[in-house]
Amino acid sequence: MRERTGAGEAAWRHAEPVMGTIVSFTLRHRPTPVLRAALGEAVALLHEADRVFSPFLPDSAVSRLRRGESGRADAPPDVRHVLELCELAHSRTRGAFDAWADGPLDPCGLVKGWAAERAWQLLRNAGATDACVNAGGDVRVGGAAGSAGLWHTGIADPRRPGRLLAVVAGRNHAIATSGTSERGPHITDPRTRTPATSLLAATVTGPDLLWADVYATAAMVLGAPEAHRWIASLPGYALLTVAADGEARASEGFPLSAV
Repeated sequence: MRERTGAGEAAWRHAEPVMGTIVSFTLRHRPTPVLRAALGEAVALLHEADRVFSPFLPDSAVSRLRRGESGRADAPPDVRHVLELCELAHSRTRGAFDAWADGPLDPCGLVKGWAAERAWQLLRNAGATDACVNAGGDVRVGGAAGSAGLWHTGIADPRRPGRLLAVVAGRNHAIATSGTSERGPHITDPRTRTPATSLLAATVTGPDLLWADVYATAAMVLGAPEAHRWIASLPGYALLTVAADGEARASEGFPLSAV
């Protein structure tokens, strides 16, 4: 996904390699000392989340849980909270999201959105009322009032590399996409323990990046039309899918703009 600032707006940007991707920050504000400090805290928050939750780091709390070297009761509070969120995500998605789908615990499908949402909220609380956090394509934006506060986010077309499928326009929302174009069919269907292949991509918009990220993963598993029926039961969230046969479908309320 690519975010676009309003015409004529000066933007202050920072890109941080973390959590196996690049997290970019765009603030349409003067870089005051307060906002610089908040950005530093947001970056530190993401690195701490990576240090604690990455299953690829042997000393992370999650890796120790996976090896049985510690138990849930011994885990840090944030880890216990994320495990509770993983269980809630399993319930909300009717079992389509499962942090234990491949056997050992892997909360990566939830942690990136959770951490990026927290980073954005930290900036917001520091006064960045017109800002975007883009965590490797999972995007959280908040814009100022008026047309200049709109953010436009491009969604890649999985059928045509280098082309846009759609543009999402809005002032205060999250956007998350799951798909097969970059990593192949890497999402496991917990119900069959096989790769989910009925969709090429699923994009979810809504008020919270944690849940938009989770719901996009779940939509890949559920496939269309089941995912569209399910998303209609979640107030504030909307879905855009591209099926394996190339059919694109947007649910009611999906905030499309002109490409």
